[in-house]
Amino acid sequence: MRFATLPGVVALMLLVVPARGDELEAQYKEVVNKGIQWVVSQQHRDGHWEANGGQYPTTMTGLSGMVLLMEGSTLREGKHAERIRRAVDWLVERSQRNGLIGNPNNPTETDRYMYGHGFSLLFLSCAYGEEEDGERRKKLEDVLTKAVDFCSKAQTARGGWGYVSSADGNGFDEGSVTITQVQALRAARNAGIVVPKETINKAQEYLEKCTTPRGGVIYRLAHGQAANGGERPPLTAAAIACMFSAGQYDSPTAKKWLNFCKTAIAIGAGRMGHDEYTHYYWAQVLYILGENGYAKIYPESKPDDRLTWSKYKKEMFKHLANTQGRDGSWQGSYVGPIFSTTVYLTILQLDNSTLPIYQR
Repeated sequence: MRFATLPGVVALMLLVVPARGDELEAQYKEVVNKGIQWVVSQQHRDGHWEANGGQYPTTMTGLSGMVLLMEGSTLREGKHAERIRRAVDWLVERSQRNGLIGNPNNPTETDRYMYGHGFSLLFLSCAYGEEEDGERRKKLEDVLTKAVDFCSKAQTARGGWGYVSSADGNGFDEGSVTITQVQALRAARNAGIVVPKETINKAQEYLEKCTTPRGGVIYRLAHGQAANGGERPPLTAAAIACMFSAGQYDSPTAKKWLNFCKTAIAIGAGRMGHDEYTHYYWAQVLYILGENGYAKIYPESKPDDRLTWSKYKKEMFKHLANTQGRDGSWQGSYVGPIFSTTVYLTILQLDNSTLPIYQR
């Protein structure tokens, strides 16, 4: 959200030592390698990925590209460099004049193209720094600049985003798309693209207004205030991830969200609603907290009661290893295995610490 570093954050960050990629246990390296090989096998020749029935190609390409970047490959080098380049080219070719990344005429994306725009902006921003060819870099910079501008113009007057732009959706907005745009804008800013502060500030205010007295984020801000009873744990976890990635560890709102999620999200104990989405963001939160982050935020908390990455990792990684299919994929999501597999590979590869957007 707000991109300035707050007092006390530097001290917290210095106490948390980033994990190295070689710290991933051998058994989980095998799980990751199998998963990545399956994802690679699903890429189409033109560079894109898609969900069940050819759905959501823009979103799935952005998510899949992120998984390959997290492995350590870039546009320049690594065993998946060519596949990353093809994915980047496919998305760049689908950049519209108005800055939207995607194809609003695709029947599977017409009613929710902002998801694809957000995940594509995230991926392209993370890939951008490794582009050395001058002409290609300039083209990608132009795509990213226009995409940020489109994102800002698509924001509603309340500060959120909906499945489509504010103009196309008559001002409809909701939490999950809002968070997708905020994290994408953060990645764009990391890449050196100018992001209007007003856009981020409005989004922060929107999410704060969506917060109930109990600390949970509701689906959408329909009546200007949030009442207890409509909290969504997945959205609340996602909101924390966005605030933490902006350096706001000691925000009172972030603390309320963290307290809510601490009791609302289970780890590896059967399926829950929006499983993949929940853990995609909750894992990012706990990775950023590391071993000491929670104790710094809540110094009076009992050691056994603290949230840590190692506790989460122990249970979640075991759960993911046990539920991976023989072919390397994960099933379960109605969207399809590309979505589930890329989400879980994102979680499993956080320790690689290859992308600024996920680093401590």
